[in-house]
Amino acid sequence: MSGISALERRDTVDTLAVCMMIGLTLSWGLNGVAAKLSNTGYDPVFLTLVRSLLGGALVFFWCRWRGIRLFDADGTLWPGLLAGFFFGLEFLLIFVGLDYTTAARSTLLVNTMPFWVLIGGHFLLGERMTWRKIAGLLLAFGGLVLIFSDKLSQPGPDALIGDLMSIGAGLSWAATYVVIKRTKLAYAGAEKLLLYQLGVAGVLAATLLPFAGPAIRDVNAVATWALLFQSVYIVAITYVLWFWLIRSYPASGLASFTFLTPAFGVLFAGLILGEPLGITIFLALGLIAAGLLLVNRSSKRPISVEQ
Repeated sequence: MSGISALERRDTVDTLAVCMMIGLTLSWGLNGVAAKLSNTGYDPVFLTLVRSLLGGALVFFWCRWRGIRLFDADGTLWPGLLAGFFFGLEFLLIFVGLDYTTAARSTLLVNTMPFWVLIGGHFLLGERMTWRKIAGLLLAFGGLVLIFSDKLSQPGPDALIGDLMSIGAGLSWAATYVVIKRTKLAYAGAEKLLLYQLGVAGVLAATLLPFAGPAIRDVNAVATWALLFQSVYIVAITYVLWFWLIRSYPASGLASFTFLTPAFGVLFAGLILGEPLGITIFLALGLIAAGLLLVNRSSKRPISVEQ
């Protein structure tokens, strides 16, 4: 039984789906800014722990309310733990990386995830690359080169550390996807899959917390609201809406909206955080967005889900 069931399956993406996808990608783009703001008040490892626990609790109570069964023996335990490890690693790298790099750079680098999936899928999932996908991959690589060459958007000499962590987060996100595709997790309910990821991420963060810095940095209303935005709205609401969409509409139609997430992320970083955005970062955004469009145009299902 699933708590996210559609009344009927649509054959095309209608106005409702378009509006919802714009709203979701806008929210996911804003998520990177929220993470940067929450870092001002709390340690990144502590943030990962609280986000996972609060978001997981809300999803769990949603499942209880809807009567969704979570504890059936379905052979997903070990792959669920592995997927959860990569999920937790992804967000640890994002949060810690934002101490060193900007939200705009982080958003672009993390959202290269679909291209790492292309490479992993070619070797591990038997999903052969087409020339169109290779072209998309090359465009994204060009975007990466531009990001690393852009001195204007670098916040300091340690920006490379944050940039590499952001790429590592994208790789971890891709690894989560590959684990799901190769195991029985592909047939598990969306709610159970999400709880695996949030639960293990919480345990991973709790394990690392004694080795991190002080959990509380400079508590302020903005940092706290940013944390609640991520934990409650992003995790417990937007993911539920996303799962409903992919079960109700053709996945290939929804995939064409994925380029909006890094686009919104870069724009919000400039507008809200006042990060310097030169022509180079917008050229990088254009290359990565074009690559995403090429890749997803030839896909039968989207290969990215927002953070």
